[in-house]
Order: sequence, then C-alpha cells, then structure tokens
Amino acid sequence: MGRPPGVFVRPVTMTEGRRLQRIGRTSRDPVRLRRAIVVRGLIHAFNETGFAALNPKWSGGRPKTISEHARRQICLLARCCPRDLGLVFSA
Repeated sequence: MGRPPGVFVRPVTMTEGRRLQRIGRTSRDPVRLRRAIVVRGLIHAFNETGFAALNPKWSGGRPKTISEHARRQICLLARCCPRDLGLVFSA
C-alpha cells in the first residue's frame, strides 16, 4: 500500500552529508551553495523538532544605539526651521 500519509524525511547518509559539506565549502555557484547549506540544516532540524523547524526564527534585530529621549530630541530638531535655531545656511 505504501507509507502512511504525512511528511517523510529520511536521514542523510554519511556519504550525502560529506558531499553536502563539500558543496558548502567549495561551491562557486551561490544558489547551489545556499541550497546545500539549507538542505543539510533543515533536515537535521526537522528530525529534531518536527514542523517547528519550518517556522521562521525572527530575531530582535540590531540593538538600539540611542535612548528614546535622545530620539525624541532629534526628531524635534529635525522638524524645526534652521533660522529658528539661529542657524543661517544662506548669505
């Protein structure tokens, strides 16, 4: 009859794993390189965590470098007319 419905991911053999690693290290084709890296990582992650491996892993991004107070002051200054601040840019 065949395998039951669902997702089937077979383990990567040692030979396939070595080949994927070699492609990841030596490939000059960026598409092939990225796919080799993704396939290897995704198979291992899926085997460990199941469908959760398919969820995006968002990170917080770059940490803020200025405080909220400083940001508000900069925004306020940016909205002002330079002449109101005593800055004259034209003669």
